[in-house]
Amino acid sequence: MLQPKLSEALAEGTVARALVLKRGEERRLAAGHLWVFSNEIDTERSPLSAFAPGALAELRTARGAFVGYAYVNPHALICARILSRDAAHPVDGALLRQRLSTALVLRERLGGGPYYRWVFGESDALPGLVLDRYGDVIVGQSATAGMEALKDEVAAAVREVVSPAGLFWKNDGAARDLEQLPQEAQLAFGTVPDELTVVESGLTFTAPLARGQKTGWFYDQTANRARLARYIPGGARVLDVCSYAGAWAITALRAGAARACCVDSSQAALDFAQANAARNGLSVEVLRADAFEALQALSAQGARFDVVVLDPPAFIKRKKDIPQGQAAYRKLNQLALGLLADEGMLVSCSCSYHLAPEELMSAIQSAARHSGRFVQILESGGQSPDHPVHPAIPETRYLKAFFCRVTREVALN
Repeated sequence: MLQPKLSEALAEGTVARALVLKRGEERRLAAGHLWVFSNEIDTERSPLSAFAPGALAELRTARGAFVGYAYVNPHALICARILSRDAAHPVDGALLRQRLSTALVLRERLGGGPYYRWVFGESDALPGLVLDRYGDVIVGQSATAGMEALKDEVAAAVREVVSPAGLFWKNDGAARDLEQLPQEAQLAFGTVPDELTVVESGLTFTAPLARGQKTGWFYDQTANRARLARYIPGGARVLDVCSYAGAWAITALRAGAARACCVDSSQAALDFAQANAARNGLSVEVLRADAFEALQALSAQGARFDVVVLDPPAFIKRKKDIPQGQAAYRKLNQLALGLLADEGMLVSCSCSYHLAPEELMSAIQSAARHSGRFVQILESGGQSPDHPVHPAIPETRYLKAFFCRVTREVALN
C-alpha cells in the first residue's frame, strides 16, 4: 500500500507507514547524520516499494524505537533523509517556518546585508534544500524527491518568514538526476528579475538568474575573497582563472591591483565580469578559453602575474573520478605556478568534496616540485559561514582554498 499524498499527510499531521532499520543501523543516525541508505532498511518489514517518492515516514529501529520523521525515495541510494527527530513535531508548515527562522537568525548575525545563503541543506536541518537570498529575491534549489514534494510548503514558509518580492526555483543541479527528478526552472510566487544583484565587501555585482551557475552567485567564496585583499601588492598583475562574473578579479582591483584578467569558457560570464568591473569604476581584461588551454597559451606568450587565482568547477564529482581529478588539479596548479613572478601569490581552490584538503595541498606541492618553485601556505580557508558545516555530516564540508606564497627554489651549496 502506498503512502497517502504528502499534502494529505501534512494536513492530517500524520505519517502512514514506518520505515524500519536493520538491527544496529541506527548508530550513525544517533550520532547526528541525517541520511539513510537503502541497504540499511529491513525491506521485509518495510519494503521500499511501498513508498512513493517523496513520501513521509516514521523512521524506527529494529526494536521499534522512534528515530525521526523522514522523507523517502525508494529509487535512490540515499533512500531517506531525516527532517525531525522529535516525535511531537512532525513535518508540517510550523516546522518549516521554525527551521527557516533559525537559519535566518544566523545569516543576519553575520552581517553584510541581505545577500547570503539562507539555507544550506543538511546543515540547517532541511536536507535537499538550498535557498540563496539576493536582497528581495530568493532563489531556491530542491535536490531530492522529498524536498520536491515539500516545495509548496517551503514557498509558503518563505513568504511568511521574509515576505520577499519573489521566489524562483532553479532546479538544474546534477543531484536531481540521482533522485530521478527533471531539470527545470519555475517561479514559485511573485516576480523576479532576469539579473540578480549582489553586494559583497562594499562592491556591487550582477549575475544572471536563469543562465547563471548554481543559483546565480557563489556565496561560498565570500569569506575567501575578503581574505584576498591582504595579499594584493600595489600595482599587482592578477589572473582570475574560471572567473565566472569576475568577483575575484574585481576584489583584487579594489585592493590595489593594477591589472586583472578574467579567464572563463563562457562569453556570457565574461560579459558580466566586464560589466561588474565598470559598475564599480574599474576595468578587467577578459580571455575566453578553456582554463588549461588559456594557461598554456599565456605561458607560451611569456606572460607573468603577481597573483593567480584558481577557482575551477569540481573536477571530482564521484569517487571513481578521484585519480583523474587529482591529476587535473596537479596540472592546473603546475600551469599556474609557471605564470607566477617571483614572490607571487597562488590562491588555489577546490569545491570537490571527494578531494580532501591534504590532497589539494599535495597537488600544489607536487606541482611546485615539477615547476622548480618553493611554496609556502600562508592561510587556508573553507566555505563562508553562511555555509555551516554539520559536525556529524562530513559531506557538508567541501570547499578548500589555500593562499600560497611562491618563490624560486634555491639550491643549497
